[in-house]
Amino acid sequence: MTIQELAKIRNAKKELIEVRRAVREQGEKLAAKTGYRKQVLVCGGTGCTSSHSMKVIEQLETSVKELGLDDVLIVKTGCFGLCALGPIMIVYPEGAFYAQMTPEHAKTVAEKHLTKGGEIVKELLYQGTLTKKGEIIPFSETPFYKKQMRIALRNCGVIAPENIEEAIAAGDYQALEKVLTAMTPDDVINEMLASGLRGRGGAGFPTGRKWAFAKASQSEIKYVCCNADEGDPGAFMDRSVLEGDPHCVLEAMAIAGYAIGSHQGFIYVRAEYPVAVTRLKIAIAQAHEYGLLGKNILGTGFDFEVEIRLGAGAFVCGEETALMRSIEGHRGEPRPRPPFPAVKGLFEKPTILNNVETWANVNPIILKGAAWFSSIGTETSSGTKVFALGGKITNVGLVEVPMGTTLREIVEEIGGGIPNGKKFKAAQTGGPSGGCIPASCIDTPIDYDSLIAIGSMMGSGGMIILDEDDCMVDISKFYLEFTADESCGKCTPCRIGTKRLLQLLTKITEGKGEPEDIAKIEELASHMKQSSLCALGQSAPNPVLSTMRYFRDEYEEHINDKKCRSHVCKALLNFTIDPVKCKGCTLCARNCPVKAISGTVKEPHTIDTDKCVKCGLCISNCRFGAIERK
Repeated sequence: MTIQELAKIRNAKKELIEVRRAVREQGEKLAAKTGYRKQVLVCGGTGCTSSHSMKVIEQLETSVKELGLDDVLIVKTGCFGLCALGPIMIVYPEGAFYAQMTPEHAKTVAEKHLTKGGEIVKELLYQGTLTKKGEIIPFSETPFYKKQMRIALRNCGVIAPENIEEAIAAGDYQALEKVLTAMTPDDVINEMLASGLRGRGGAGFPTGRKWAFAKASQSEIKYVCCNADEGDPGAFMDRSVLEGDPHCVLEAMAIAGYAIGSHQGFIYVRAEYPVAVTRLKIAIAQAHEYGLLGKNILGTGFDFEVEIRLGAGAFVCGEETALMRSIEGHRGEPRPRPPFPAVKGLFEKPTILNNVETWANVNPIILKGAAWFSSIGTETSSGTKVFALGGKITNVGLVEVPMGTTLREIVEEIGGGIPNGKKFKAAQTGGPSGGCIPASCIDTPIDYDSLIAIGSMMGSGGMIILDEDDCMVDISKFYLEFTADESCGKCTPCRIGTKRLLQLLTKITEGKGEPEDIAKIEELASHMKQSSLCALGQSAPNPVLSTMRYFRDEYEEHINDKKCRSHVCKALLNFTIDPVKCKGCTLCARNCPVKAISGTVKEPHTIDTDKCVKCGLCISNCRFGAIERK
């Protein structure tokens, strides 16, 4: 493919994309001659697919065909972000945001909205787009979207990820064209350095510096790697980018290859992401077909190939040296550093490794400039950050905000607050390597340095919201169970330390804790952080240390009072029946699996605490609120 042919494709479908962007970014309709009266975009990401969005698309296609609507374009996209409302469908040019769609709803929309002269079906809209008077506002103006700034996610939910021409029309491969025709490798690296982009995989190392080190390394063979082994519980940022815009990663890797002198890239993605893997394979095949990967890209003489390597789901393979060992066909275990991968990495050759989100920022930096990117965010944390917002939050989903946005803005405005009138207690960031941010720090700006200062970390971008019903001792135990299970076992501090920490936490949650256990935890955590071989062991104590820092009273309460205020730790619970409220209906006794409840009809019942297994069935079956957990 020539540069002229690439431009022709870009211009051919440019207006299709502009119509979608106009609504999403400016909240305005755009009158463009696209050849279609309506465009219907349906989320085809994993979240909505699990809610049967494919059946919605099938019904939509059937209805459109039956109604003879040949001027309606149906597009299967990536994630729109508001996963709590999936399956999501958006009709352009109006920007009508339909939520929680079913095949029956799709048929209704086709018949009432998509037909000529049709009107928006208000009762099926995302209710956040309706005012109290029933007026429709652009979804870009809703609290969830208003404060977001989509850079890494710019094409997710906008293009058909399996259609390379839509990706090209949306700007993919335009930066590669610029780099190969108008920039030297040093120009590219200097632009990345000036942008201030830091790795979005957790450590936050400056991307430009990493590329500069690899370029300076002398070797005929160098490698470019993408870390798509997203292993944090509750994290789905990288997966969503691969599902919604795989070409942006391929393009960025080719740019990096040109900058450091590499001609081979590897994408290490976990096999648990079948949709992402499928779309990556399609994207690589299309990029080869269009001459954007392979030999003599765009006629410039530059060669670059990308291959996929599937990971088996080992969390430790998120560590760069373990990942490279796995690509080589060895057991995924970290190795000591130095030498660092930029000097001696994959197959002992100079290698750069960035995660998916980091790669997704490269195209905008090259096209819009380092000054533009560095003007967003904070002085030491440029750009935006994508978060997988989950847990006890109304708007579960994928969000991208400028660095420096406060936790309060994310929780209360974008996230819609805590459901059921509960109080915000903490936000867990950074996954098993991170920590908990308490309610007292809710106005903390979210950036690399601010989070480290309060005992947490950015991590890859998982953000789990906790409310007053969560036990912080149990939360730290949950993450220790994960890291203890995922430790590769190569070094003693991690292999033994995680298990010993878990034993101490289990002991406390079972009501067997002793006052000296807190000091033991702190001492053991200190040794692990100083002595473990890789970041898994070094950061494994973080969830425990941060919860002990801000919620020490809960640990002391578990140990000294044998009490769990959140009623989560079963061993510390006691179930009692209020004789005044109990009507003797016998429903609790009939449903008790261990026959721990006794009593006669119409008389107050009692619970034998020695027999009780604290399953909670009695509470869920009691109609009079007579049973309490204490």
